[in-house]
Amino acid sequence: MDVLREKGLGPLRVILAFTLVSTVLHYTHNVVRAADYPQVPGISVPVTQVVVALSWVVFTVFGALGYRAYVRGQYWRSLAFLLVYSLSGLASAGHFLVGVPRVPAFWFATIFTDTFAAIALWVFVCWAAMRLNRVSVAGQMSTQH
Repeated sequence: MDVLREKGLGPLRVILAFTLVSTVLHYTHNVVRAADYPQVPGISVPVTQVVVALSWVVFTVFGALGYRAYVRGQYWRSLAFLLVYSLSGLASAGHFLVGVPRVPAFWFATIFTDTFAAIALWVFVCWAAMRLNRVSVAGQMSTQH
C-alpha cells in the first residue's frame, strides 16, 4: 500500500464523515426553515429551497467522486473533487454576506461546523498535494550529471 493511501485514508474518512453529518444537518435546516435565514434580494423562499437542496446533492456527489478517486489511487483527480466538495462548507458562511441568521443556537453552530469541515478538507488536500509533489520531485531528481 502506498504511503499516501496508508496515512491519508483514515483522516480523509473522518473529515468526509464529519462534513457529511454537518452539511446534512445545516442544509436540511436551510431547506425546511429557509425563511429564517437572510434572503438574497429578489429570490423567493421556494427558489432558495430548491437551490439549497440541489447544491447539497451536487456538492456531495463531488465528495463521493473524490473519495472514490482517492481509494483508486487517482490522487490529483481526487484532490480536485475534494476541493469542490469543500465549497459545501464554505458556502454556509455565505449567510453572513446578506445578514445574520436568526435561528436557534444549534442550527447557527452548524454554519461554523460546515466551515470547520471545509477548512479541514483544505488542510487535508494541501497535505496530500505536498506529499504527491515530494514524491514526484524526488523521482525526478538524479545524482548523475
